[in-house]
Amino acid sequence: MNSETCQTLSINTSNENNIHPHEGFITRDKRNKELGHKSGVIWLTGLSGAGKSTISSLVERMLFQQGYAISILDGDTLRSGLNNDLDFSTESREENLRRTGEVASLFAQSGHIVLASFISPHHKGRESVKNIVGDNFYLVHVHAELEDCIERDPKGLYKKAMFGGIENFTGIGQEYEKPVTTDMTINTSSNNIAENTMQLVSFIKTKFEL
Repeated sequence: MNSETCQTLSINTSNENNIHPHEGFITRDKRNKELGHKSGVIWLTGLSGAGKSTISSLVERMLFQQGYAISILDGDTLRSGLNNDLDFSTESREENLRRTGEVASLFAQSGHIVLASFISPHHKGRESVKNIVGDNFYLVHVHAELEDCIERDPKGLYKKAMFGGIENFTGIGQEYEKPVTTDMTINTSSNNIAENTMQLVSFIKTKFEL
């Protein structure tokens, strides 16, 4: 081991020993009681074009109007800021989800219900987020047939991917691993947007009731 490696290890070890997360006086339970509901994370996974963001926006608006503290974390939004240094390789996707999981956990600790809309195509990535968030994490698979997603193609991404304009695009250049076990499945190929929205609203009210 050379001196540079030793110095790096020394710095990393020093940093770890000097990190002490701050705990405030207002606990998560106190925030939940004040807000009138539990907090946690609803993780929506599914192909691009499945309807994750659309459903999240409608659910957020409906529950916010009813007094819930609810926020959205969206894949494109985070990739345009916090995660704009990451590409779409397997390694970068994992890091994208790790960072997002940490942000979602902070929101949940502050009393929010978080709607996180991410393709998150791999079992490993989804499991890592679940481990980061801990309590009150629910995996929701927003399912749509690939043919329906390609036909909708709201952002024009499938067309670009099929003509070689996007590498590693899920569903075209990279496999989507369907969740084996979920807390809920929403089928946007079979049901309309109103039905899907009310289905998720009902689920959230049941799971986050004090």
